[in-house]
Amino acid sequence: MAKVLVLGAGVIGVSSAYFLARAGHEVAVIDRQRGPGLETSYANGGHVAASHAMPWANPTVPLQLLRWLGREDAPLVFHLNADAAMWAWGLRFLANCAPWRARANIRRVLPLALHSRAVLKELTAKTGLEYDQQSRGILHIFRDDRELSHGAERATVMSEMGCEISVLDGAGCVALEPALAAARDRIVGGVHSPGDISGDAYKFTARLAEVCAEMGVVFRLGTPIWRISKMAGRVTGVMTERGMFTADHYVVALGSYSPLYLRPLGIRIPVYPAKGYSVTLPVTSEAKAPTMAITDDTHKLVYSRLGDRLRVAGTAEFDRYNSDIDPVRADAVLRGAMALFPEAGEEAEAQFWAGLRPLTPDGAPVIGATPISNLFLNTGHGTLGWTLACGSGQVIADIIDGQTPEVDIEGLGMERF
Repeated sequence: MAKVLVLGAGVIGVSSAYFLARAGHEVAVIDRQRGPGLETSYANGGHVAASHAMPWANPTVPLQLLRWLGREDAPLVFHLNADAAMWAWGLRFLANCAPWRARANIRRVLPLALHSRAVLKELTAKTGLEYDQQSRGILHIFRDDRELSHGAERATVMSEMGCEISVLDGAGCVALEPALAAARDRIVGGVHSPGDISGDAYKFTARLAEVCAEMGVVFRLGTPIWRISKMAGRVTGVMTERGMFTADHYVVALGSYSPLYLRPLGIRIPVYPAKGYSVTLPVTSEAKAPTMAITDDTHKLVYSRLGDRLRVAGTAEFDRYNSDIDPVRADAVLRGAMALFPEAGEEAEAQFWAGLRPLTPDGAPVIGATPISNLFLNTGHGTLGWTLACGSGQVIADIIDGQTPEVDIEGLGMERF
């Protein structure tokens, strides 16, 4: 049994702690927030979606970026500034939009996504956790024939790799989710992945943290991390506002902030914050609100039914580490929801949120060992943090134990950069 210190108490960090504790390790988790899951995991879109394995960097994006230039409400926005890290990241992102690279990145991420989804279902059955989960799959809707064609192509690739997925016409989409009837004339078709699920990532993280605590995991919350100390090729401790904490092994699961703590150690990974927005509405009409998870590929928005709430989330804004809510962009998310489901929820009671997603240029996470012998990474999951959390947590526990992970993780290490 080893002592393992996990840095970060989001869904990735807490999942890592759970599987490390289950493997018999003495685990502690450090986070600056007063509770688990209070940053990027707090109000995200709620999808656990292997069908989302298509990265943001794909062949359709360069042309879309040109169309979106100058639009404050565009799904993807780069704020031009002198940040060299953003420019370097952006060039790598565009390089990954090449068709062959996009296909390779799907093949890199999808096996982990499928495995993680299965591990989450197993964990839920084992622990009895409740987090407003839905198991009706995820429906991707498309507004024109060109988008549907691209969606069908992606579906073919994913189907070949073991992801159950089918293409529907507009009528089939409405039959699957009757709440789409009001928008029937704007939907040409869709793609349905019945094995995908949805749920409240914050509730899951908070309740899994309680399970972890019962297993002996120590949570040092409200503890800002100052630096990671290194000597002779090993981490010697983590200096925090509350003093130095030491362990045998260390796992960095700090999301967008991971590069800031790794750079002084000589480790550089191209993880950059992409601000996403969400709106949560109380459902006022059961008949008009969706009961299944939906992805609107045109507007880059996802919808999740979380009990008596409707969560709408999406967009990506590159503005360094600014997590402030831009009213124009937040309102664009709300307007998109009201256009698709006009009578679903109480607009006046909408709750807005913004969080920083840790995105890599190729859309795949960074999981595994580093040149520092007792330092490991579990970060860079981008928009797929909730989707990949349980699988990533299990994988990092296997790696620290010296075991071969159950799923192929070739190409997910930092060495690819």
